[in-house]
Amino acid sequence: MIRYGKSTQNAIAVMSRLAEVYGCGQRLSSHHIAEKRGIHQTLAAKVLTQLSQAGLVSGTRGPHGGYALTRTPAQITLLQIASVFERTDDHPACPLGQGWCGKNKRCPIHDRLVELDQQTERLLETTTLEKFQPPRQVDDFE
Repeated sequence: MIRYGKSTQNAIAVMSRLAEVYGCGQRLSSHHIAEKRGIHQTLAAKVLTQLSQAGLVSGTRGPHGGYALTRTPAQITLLQIASVFERTDDHPACPLGQGWCGKNKRCPIHDRLVELDQQTERLLETTTLEKFQPPRQVDDFE
């Protein structure tokens, strides 16, 4: 199961902004991305550093520097992004606490939790950043 928190949410926000401008030859600063996504600049910079280390974005310094995706938006899944910030495990989070599922009989909602975990993972696995790209106009190709 993959659980994701604020870091992953911020990373998806950052990556979705980079996907919006992909193909325009633009590199975006962490300040610009933070401003557009409503997150703190230091947080955006930290997330971008981790994404860069994972090979999902590339960064360059200087007056025309900034960040860009390393692959097309269609080649980057939300699961790839989440995997940078989250760990996976095989056990769903039991609302009755750690001592219940696996030690006693399964909790009353165990099967439903497993199903939800699988649905979430499928969604992250099958959704790419291409979803965040604005539709192209006919005159974009002329």
